[in-house]
Amino acid sequence: MAEKKLFLLDAMALIFRAYYALNKTPRINSKGQNTSAILGFTNTLYEVIKNEKPTHIGVAFDSIEPTVRHLEFEAYKGHRAETPEDIIFSIPYIRQVIEAFGIPVLIMPGYEADDIIGTLAKKAEEDGFSVFMMTSDKDFGQLVTDNIKVYRPARMGNKAEVIGVKEVCEKYQINEPEQLIDILGLWGDVADNIPGIPGIGEVTAKKLVAQFGSVENMIANAHKIENEKLRNKVIEHTKQALLSKKLATIILDVPVAFEAEKLIYTGPIADQITSIFDELEFRNLAKRVFTDFSLYTPPTEIKKQTTSRNQSSGQPDLFSLLSDEEQFVDTTHNTLLANIYNTPHNYQLITTEKEVDDLIYQLSQQNSFCFDTETTGLDSITCEMVGLSFSWSAHEAYYVALPQSQEQTKYLLSKFTLLFANSNILKIGQNIKFDISFLNKYNVEVCPPLFDTMLAHYVIHPETRHNLNALSETLLKYQPVEIESLIGKKGKLQLNMRQVNLEAIKEYAAEDADLTYQLKAILASKLEEKEAVDLFFNIEMPLVPVLTKMEQTGVKIDKDALAEFSKQLAIELREIEKEIYLLADMHFNIASPKQLGEVLFDKLKIVENAKLTKTKQYQTGEDVLVKLRHKHPIIDLILDFRTLTKLKSTYVDSLPLLINPITHRVHTSFNQAVTATGRLSSTNPNLQNIPIRTERGKEIRKAFVPRDNNHVLVSADYSQIELRIIAALSKDENMIEAFRNNIDIHTATAAKVFNVPLEEVTKEMRRNAKAVNFGIIYGISAFGLSEQTGASRKQASEWISEYFNQYAGIKNYMDSQVVFAQEHGYVETIFKRRRYLPDINSGNAIVRGFAERNAINAPIQGSAADLIKLAMININREFEKAQLISKMTIQVHDELVFDVLKTELDTVKKIVHEQMVHAVDLSVPLEVEINWGNNWLEAH
Repeated sequence: MAEKKLFLLDAMALIFRAYYALNKTPRINSKGQNTSAILGFTNTLYEVIKNEKPTHIGVAFDSIEPTVRHLEFEAYKGHRAETPEDIIFSIPYIRQVIEAFGIPVLIMPGYEADDIIGTLAKKAEEDGFSVFMMTSDKDFGQLVTDNIKVYRPARMGNKAEVIGVKEVCEKYQINEPEQLIDILGLWGDVADNIPGIPGIGEVTAKKLVAQFGSVENMIANAHKIENEKLRNKVIEHTKQALLSKKLATIILDVPVAFEAEKLIYTGPIADQITSIFDELEFRNLAKRVFTDFSLYTPPTEIKKQTTSRNQSSGQPDLFSLLSDEEQFVDTTHNTLLANIYNTPHNYQLITTEKEVDDLIYQLSQQNSFCFDTETTGLDSITCEMVGLSFSWSAHEAYYVALPQSQEQTKYLLSKFTLLFANSNILKIGQNIKFDISFLNKYNVEVCPPLFDTMLAHYVIHPETRHNLNALSETLLKYQPVEIESLIGKKGKLQLNMRQVNLEAIKEYAAEDADLTYQLKAILASKLEEKEAVDLFFNIEMPLVPVLTKMEQTGVKIDKDALAEFSKQLAIELREIEKEIYLLADMHFNIASPKQLGEVLFDKLKIVENAKLTKTKQYQTGEDVLVKLRHKHPIIDLILDFRTLTKLKSTYVDSLPLLINPITHRVHTSFNQAVTATGRLSSTNPNLQNIPIRTERGKEIRKAFVPRDNNHVLVSADYSQIELRIIAALSKDENMIEAFRNNIDIHTATAAKVFNVPLEEVTKEMRRNAKAVNFGIIYGISAFGLSEQTGASRKQASEWISEYFNQYAGIKNYMDSQVVFAQEHGYVETIFKRRRYLPDINSGNAIVRGFAERNAINAPIQGSAADLIKLAMININREFEKAQLISKMTIQVHDELVFDVLKTELDTVKKIVHEQMVHAVDLSVPLEVEINWGNNWLEAH
């Protein structure tokens, strides 16, 4: 007979585990709901069903009524913090998910989930079941037998763990799992407020149980305890120990029947899964569940695809590789959403020159149209365009198939030049910068007005996903064709778009244009609703062509200088290695956290009771090591080793690999829709993280050079922009006066905080004042400031207090921002960029505190981001007016870098300074530092 396999899940333990696992990067849906706990729990449920294939399953919840333990001990669980609102919100949805999976919910008034699971586990064992109690609660170890085990689900890359008799006994050094109750009776349980015996921890509890076998026997033989202090504790707290043991004992006679037939698992219920996953926006999880549990229904309409060979490439298309029976099976379709198979549409293929001319005429008659490019890859410099799709009416679109000959493609695309240059027609796209880049390659300029659906959604919901699939599924309830269904998954065998069957690419590309056109109407309405129209049309959209130019221009890298620097770093690393091995008196893998921890804390014993990770390894992160610098000279060497290793691998050795073979320059990608604050980010390479503070890090900037000897690099950097913004926003008179009088703000702050004249401010005072100035913006605590400056916590607290005395306007501003956020659910920048803060009224102090810090900081960071974006737009406009050869090439935080023709240097400096300081009028003057040189370091 097949094994009868029962899984009993401890609901609340798994819900809390899921919530806190995703707490740092919460999952927020389009309604602004935090679905982290629901998603985490559902993933865990799905994984255990899929991987373990239980024959029977149930999920137990705690009773909302007082339990028998509360009646026995009023303070039971009494000290627990209030359950986070997001968990309370999640529980009803989780119950719906459980029911949609076809699993019974188990609950009994007056009893906890532990008791229900314990009772059913023992009864199921008698009935011949293998039982798995799925929980993260250690208390369940007391129930383990040969047939009852604890099942801890997979987490953070670790596999699921099955804990049996051997594991429990080894961990707690006991003979029988039931003795875990005795250990808990002595040790207590902080989570449940079980007192135990004061002063007895896990180690002592283990020793006492090993010696006496049970709490009762220990009490009876208390006179045999050699340690007098411990003996007195046991005698004094006899009743408390017995009560604690009783509270820690899982009840095994809950009045609940074991009805195996009601726990049989038959699978998810398709329509319920559809309904709840659709409401929660669990699209990807839905696809996995529908696939793994075969919940698909036949599509209502399937458009037949051609089975001919691809005429342009000679490659067999994906459909022709299938048999006639398989050919039209929709393997990605499910009943959750509309899709290309069940939605009537009219997508037309354009292949002849006359058809192109007719299409251009129709497009020229529209007030707006959407366009999308299909390409052989993502790099506009080395890759080619394959086609171009258009839509100006829902469910209708056209796909222009471009010839393989690049000359013919240029000719055909040249016909679109006047259309894309027409300033009376709104051009719509999804990630439109990508499409503009490719058209620019073929000398077709896409002129404003523009509307990017990705950026519109980013402005409305900055912390969610903005890709076409996510937007279509959320806003249109439509599941687009997956690109992998055309070209296959990433890897050596993946095709490019030129190798895909023409009919298939037509459907895919036209659908993209159609969906983007439909999204535009919805998002335009939402921009109005969120009062974000000006931000979108005056900052984000005008910035797109500017970033496109910067990406295409790129920057020159001196790879010979980097190669030489790489050799120097290799030598330095070898020397540091030798010193580390000498101090450690052994060779080991310095890059291995496990080996490093053993050397530092087992061999060298730098500190006692060093912190451990969840996998029982010593913590050796940078934050830990920095605090130990004064303990041993090996720490500084290890930190240096890590810094140089990262510098070498991330920048020195990697930058030359990113040089484009055609332009011989590095072309980063600037991303507008990534950070929640509004700041730009960049990839390949990430210019934002190129180090500047360390001497070795500065060498990286030396490798960024002008295009030739007739050019220099110019750097323009806003001076203390965030402090100037908070001064303006807070209207603090003292800080505004310092800026207006051109007094160094850190010196001015030091004078006020330390109550000395300006001329008596020392370097150390200024350094500490600087830490306070910038720390305040980010909500620094006295503890954080003391860590940063080395001052005592009391001293740091006094500095903060005096800071607010001197700058009362800033304190008032910070308090008012929190109140505004609590009332409105968001804060906003000078330019009305909003940051939504769903946790601002949370009952959980930690979660609420994080939201409050964002309420203060987001308007400052966001305003600085908007300011430099406006400056970039205006500088670009003036460069074009003056028809300059010089180019803007890099944006990093509050700095802009230009590749400037030497004869245009004075003109560029004047334009850049003028446009940066006057990007917006504030009550404090904006200052810009401009320098130039033969590399980025010199210019900075």
